Amino acid sequence: MVGILVQGNNHFVLSGPCPTEAEALMLLRHWSIVQIGEVKSQKFERWEIRNKEFRENLEWAVIVPGDRKMPPAILELLTELADRGVDIHRYVNDAFSGPTSPDADDPQN
Repeated sequence: MVGILVQGNNHFVLSGPCPTEAEALMLLRHWSIVQIGEVKSQKFERWEIRNKEFRENLEWAVIVPGDRKMPPAILELLTELADRGVDIHRYVNDAFSGPTSPDADDPQN
């Protein structure tokens, strides 16, 4: 399985199962926090970052609130996925600061 994990203006295309909210937050913390001199593996637990993937292969999408707006290209991709019937999971907890409003990262706001 391949899907996309989106947080604000950041995203990861991942191979692996659709993460639960707790797993999505763990993945975002792992790959989003940069420490000088540390090399992050492309693989973490059951997921691996995909550098190249056809959008037609995406089977799941997860959106976690972020502090920046979602880029138009990602919004377009998510719209395309929804039109194809792909489940898009919107989680309400921010990966770094806890609960937010359910529509905090809604690009329509």
